[in-house]
Formats: sequence, C-alpha cells, structure tokens
Amino acid sequence: MANFNVIKGDITKISTDAIVNAANQALAGGGGVDGAIHRAAGPQLDAACRKLTGCPTGEAKTTPGFNLPAKYIIHTPGPVWRGGQRNEDQLLRNSYINSLKQAVAHQCKSVAFPSISTGIYDFPLNRAAEIATTAITTFDAPLDVTMVCFDDVTYQAYHQALQA
Repeated sequence: MANFNVIKGDITKISTDAIVNAANQALAGGGGVDGAIHRAAGPQLDAACRKLTGCPTGEAKTTPGFNLPAKYIIHTPGPVWRGGQRNEDQLLRNSYINSLKQAVAHQCKSVAFPSISTGIYDFPLNRAAEIATTAITTFDAPLDVTMVCFDDVTYQAYHQALQA
C-alpha cells in the first residue's frame, strides 16, 4: 500500500524520485502546472517530450527530470470534464494508476502529484480529490506519495478526502 500525504506548495521545488505532470495529450507544455514544470525543467524537457510523440488521456509516459530536483517527470493527460458522461471518472483514475505504475517501473520510492484535471480541464475538485485519494491509497506498492496542492482550496479538498 502507498503512504499518502497532502501538502501545500510548489511541485517544481519538491525533492522526490518523480513528479507527475498534468500534461496535455501532445506533451507540449502549456499553462498551469504543465507550463510551470516545463519552464523549471528547462528546454531539454521539450525535446524529450517531442520524442515521446504524445500520450493518450489516462495513460502515462516518463522523461528525466532535467533541471528539477526530481529524477523523473511522469506525464499524464487527465480528462477534460464534460459533465461526467464520457468516462471522465475512470480516465482520471487511470491517470493516477498509470502514473504510479510508471513510478514503480522506474524504481521510484517517492512520487509527488498535482491535482490532475482540476484547473483548465474543469474536473470538479471534490470529486477529483476522492478519485485520486482512492486510487493512491489502494495502489499496491511501497511508495511514498505526496499530493502537492498549490492553493488552500485544493489543499482542503484533498485533506478532507484523505480523512474520509
């Protein structure tokens, strides 16, 4: 079982084996946490992502961490919220599970996640927090997992989901 904790902070500053990037399908960088990770990792990340030729929603691919304090970046495109009728819950769960599988495959002991799909992709925060918390706490591997929340509202949602 994974150990799971929730903190407020900047994921690009976290010293861990892997950080997860809430990416787009093109792995091309963008806004929000994706843009912040690309800027902090440096231009080598853009080149590495181009070589991966994209990633489907709910899947995950890994690059080196480059200029980040993390060894690896696990890129996962979460689902865009479209009202809950297009398998969004399962796709979000897959983003977390497949990211954790990538961490195990790369022999990581620790991994940090942002809140996937709750920014521009508009996934309801409390629902996303419940899905993420369940996926992480039931994952069968000895990982230390940290949810890194960038604001108080996100922190409270994940903290409450973890306490439930």
